[in-house]
Amino acid sequence: MTAVIERVQESVWMKRRAAGRTRFPARPAAEAWDATQQPRDVVLARLTAPPFVQHKPNSQKVRASGLRLLLDWLEEQPGTTWQQRWLASGAEQAGADWRKVTAAWLRARSEPAQWRQWALSGAVIVATCGDIIRPSLSWLAGGSTGRGALVRNMARSRDVEGFARLRAMCDTDADLSPAETKRTLYRSANILAAKGGTLSDVAVGDVLELLDTENDVLVKRAAGTTAFYRTLHRMGILEPDAPSSLRELRTLGQLTPAELVDRYQLTCRSVRDLLVAYLCERQPTLDYASVKSLAHYLVGLFWADIERHHPGIDSLNLPAEVAAAWKERLRSKTTRVRTDSGTNSDVRVPRISYRESLMPVRALYLDLACWAVEDPARWGPWVAPSPVSAQEIEVRKAKRRHKSRMDARTRERLPVLPKLIHSVDQHRKDAEALLHAGRNAGPGDTFTAAGQTLVRADTPHARAGKVWVEDPDTGQREDLVLAEDYAFWTWAAVEVLRATGVRIEELLELSHHSLVQYRLPTTGELVPLLQIAPSKTDTERLLLVSPELADVLAAIIGRIRNESGAIPLVTAYDHECVWRDPAPLLFQRRVNIEHRALTPDFVRKLLSKALARTDLTEPDGSPLRYTPHDFRRLFITDAVLNGLPPHIAQVIAGHRDINVTLGYKNPRELHPTGEKLRVAC
Repeated sequence: MTAVIERVQESVWMKRRAAGRTRFPARPAAEAWDATQQPRDVVLARLTAPPFVQHKPNSQKVRASGLRLLLDWLEEQPGTTWQQRWLASGAEQAGADWRKVTAAWLRARSEPAQWRQWALSGAVIVATCGDIIRPSLSWLAGGSTGRGALVRNMARSRDVEGFARLRAMCDTDADLSPAETKRTLYRSANILAAKGGTLSDVAVGDVLELLDTENDVLVKRAAGTTAFYRTLHRMGILEPDAPSSLRELRTLGQLTPAELVDRYQLTCRSVRDLLVAYLCERQPTLDYASVKSLAHYLVGLFWADIERHHPGIDSLNLPAEVAAAWKERLRSKTTRVRTDSGTNSDVRVPRISYRESLMPVRALYLDLACWAVEDPARWGPWVAPSPVSAQEIEVRKAKRRHKSRMDARTRERLPVLPKLIHSVDQHRKDAEALLHAGRNAGPGDTFTAAGQTLVRADTPHARAGKVWVEDPDTGQREDLVLAEDYAFWTWAAVEVLRATGVRIEELLELSHHSLVQYRLPTTGELVPLLQIAPSKTDTERLLLVSPELADVLAAIIGRIRNESGAIPLVTAYDHECVWRDPAPLLFQRRVNIEHRALTPDFVRKLLSKALARTDLTEPDGSPLRYTPHDFRRLFITDAVLNGLPPHIAQVIAGHRDINVTLGYKNPRELHPTGEKLRVAC
């Protein structure tokens, strides 16, 4: 199972890499250009004249000798241009060991002196910066040249103005560390060395090709890629339609029906084509999330399972025993649980969504029968009896069972909600105290805060702003800045979810623009409101902001504001696999050098960690689980228990199929105005 997951993850990563390079292709490697076709005397005269001249006469003398040795070596290789001779020399194939090739040539000439080897190696950099030869990106990314030497010579001889602008951009960016600045300059020099031209000629495809090459060549994944792309984008040298972030460039986006089906690698081509055609017919009336879910049910849970257990079937007219065996397998699924010994184990558990998995299959058969009346040539050959009967998807009993499960889940979670709220609030305060004490401690100092004794770790190469500490008893290290960040957003998510009852996607779409004010016509007072963008019900709604919620929103706004007092604009990748326009989202956090919107998976991860700290358990003894949607049910239940009519509570929470208009004479009587929120806004 682990190997399968790793193969799927690797496949997704390869597709993400290919997606950006398909949209923005790299400049092709040229086979010949003017500089590489120049004769020896012209090349030597050019590379020994300004701007290639060294300041010290002795250094310039060594450089000239190295250039003559380089040209002598290349002239012995087959080819008509210097680039062809370079490729035929074997240096590219040798990679980081290319100096052994030139050392062997020097020994064959009885010139094994070490200074000649150094001079010849330096001459390769000079010839590269002079565009005489263009080494491949894999050769450059493998560290075959000195970083500093390549950047210095490229900045002096190839693009003086461009590298001056790039260095100034890096120096004025407070988010970039010195190490990231060096990587940005070196990567830019590598692109110019392999592709030619100046920094103004660099394309998005060149950047992606270099990063992909580094990923293939280097043993350890290269750092600073986000900073590199962002700096070039801010310089304005990339294409006008280039995304503002590398993450946006590397996302797959919406897959076509054919791509959704082909993820499951079906064997029967005719059934594969049928399922693609069916999804294409349904696609215009569905959103992307629904199309993706439909492909999962029809291909992943239905036909891929049929092919895996009953190979050779190429018709939708399934034998009774095949259909029965498929439905029996569908009743359960494999899930991973943690045993008492602390290890993970795969077990089979009943599938709660069993009937929901049957309904799309029955709809497929009924749709094909209906469409065959209008287009018998296309759909008629596939008409067959449905393996799912109407009784098997009977809705009323399933709804009663679903409601019973949800009611039981709510009864179990409502009494322990105060403990969860207290736990996340206390954890946030403890994290703040530890971070404050850690920042005031020096490297190697021991400090105590929030009931813990820690030692400030000495990490000279850590990113600026990080506070690494070490537990003296266990030796475990932790970044207090990251711990405090997690604690704050756990508290913020829990407080807003329980106070509003919004869906997870609605929570993450809240922005500074969502905070509006309403002036009461009777008293003229301003009432703070929270505007919830249309989501599942496509209905916009306004929520009154209580004083407690106002405090939370004010804390969030105060945290994410930058030095100028503005809230950074960030893009978010929504559930429709589309990047939304930049907006001042409230739920955003800083990751390395950029601000990113929180994701549903990240919020669920925070909730899981928060519940693990409470030691709360389910009735069967397993750890208690909260989902963001549980807070919606708790919000409505709590409102009803406090006297609000059920249908009114559902309207406030944005429950579908409810259409009631609220008409309070004075909303302030229910929710007093939050003064702190007005100040924060």
